[in-house]
Amino acid sequence: MTTGQRFERAVEIMHRLRAPGGCPWDREQTFDSIKKHTVEETYEVLEAIENRDWDELPGELGDLLLQVLFYAEMAEEQGHFSIDNVLETLSNKLVRRHPHVFGDVEAETSREVLKNWEAIKTQEKAQKAAASGEPVSVRPKPLLESVSSAMPALLEGLKLSKKAAQVGFDWPSIEGLFDKLHEEAAELRQEVDRIPEPGPQAAGRGLAGARGGSISPELHSRLQDEVGDLLFTVVNLARYLEVDPESALRQTNRKFRRRFGHVELRLREEGKELADASLEEMEKHWQNAKRSE
Repeated sequence: MTTGQRFERAVEIMHRLRAPGGCPWDREQTFDSIKKHTVEETYEVLEAIENRDWDELPGELGDLLLQVLFYAEMAEEQGHFSIDNVLETLSNKLVRRHPHVFGDVEAETSREVLKNWEAIKTQEKAQKAAASGEPVSVRPKPLLESVSSAMPALLEGLKLSKKAAQVGFDWPSIEGLFDKLHEEAAELRQEVDRIPEPGPQAAGRGLAGARGGSISPELHSRLQDEVGDLLFTVVNLARYLEVDPESALRQTNRKFRRRFGHVELRLREEGKELADASLEEMEKHWQNAKRSE
């Protein structure tokens, strides 16, 4: 069976599931009900990649492809477009935006490729507006308008800063970023010092939260603003180092899960539960987990 035949079989299975007499669950789904599954499947693909789980990845990619087939099938039922339109649009876009491969444009570096890509996108949008009869503005659209605000905040921040950096709005060196990091941390510290006595308290061991005394909505808003500034600076630092902040944080989350799981296991071997252990006992097992990695 060829690749094309396998793809056509998957399309036909999806059509059968949605057809009269098909699967009740599949037939009930809508664009809105499937969205959350698309997000979940995307993250499961990312997890398999980060774990280098090559046995699991084909299945996860298949689940993600299923989302595409689902949307295309529902769109065809409503007379909007079909999977053929999706494939044709994709193929044409890949050829059109890679003139250095399929044409006679020169692009020796990734930076040149990305610059060409953005220029072609801008040209395509202008042509689309002209074809639809929309007035073509002599002013270009705001640079950051193309960055979706619906994506995860870390990814949005990364894309926003990348866009700005492409036109030269960037730190000349990484030292400037570290200076900015210290500046933002100091500004956050100033707002934290305004929290009424007894100040921030550890959230845990039955305590209500980390705020300590009651704080005003205005102070809470400023704290949130300063934490956001600090996180955005860290995202820029990651961009400067060509590190994906989303993947970096996910990796650290997994590391925390692993080490904390070790702490919990060792405590139970000693006949203790987490709630009964002291911070010193937990820290001892945490350090042992670190050394064993």
